[in-house]
Amino acid sequence: MAIKGTPRSLQQDMSLEEFKEWIFKFDTDGDGRISKAELKRAIRSVRGRFSSWKTRRGIRLADSDGDGYIDENEVENLIEFAKKNLGLKIAV
Repeated sequence: MAIKGTPRSLQQDMSLEEFKEWIFKFDTDGDGRISKAELKRAIRSVRGRFSSWKTRRGIRLADSDGDGYIDENEVENLIEFAKKNLGLKIAV
């Protein structure tokens, strides 16, 4: 099963840069940050279950400045969440 927007499958390791590239494809308004709605679309693209709960949890874990968004500096905080809750394999 391929992740939408990346040539890799869920069973293969993805580099940090590939993960960043993939997640920011969901930045539909182009502001350089991932909103709750954008993260929810990313979770749904990998057939994530309980996407609303996972979205809230992902934002809470990754958003270190508390502005409600995940920016380029915070995306690395999302890696453990993505590995554990989305089954993504990300090599750092």
